[in-house]
Amino acid sequence: MQTVTVSPKYQVVIPKKVREELSIQEGQKLCVITYEGRIELVKVEPITARRGFLKGIPTDFEREADRL
Repeated sequence: MQTVTVSPKYQVVIPKKVREELSIQEGQKLCVITYEGRIELVKVEPITARRGFLKGIPTDFEREADRL
């Protein structure tokens, strides 16, 4: 486990090993979430990065009459 120190301006530096492991780039946006007494940082990826992630899912199923 790595530790960081909060600066007088309430800033922290993400350790290099973590940045490399998660492919965090300079200028990248992170979402800050508080959860059960901890802080979580989640990478915000542009919607274009998700393009095609449903490719190959079958769409030829029978729909219910009330869903048309």
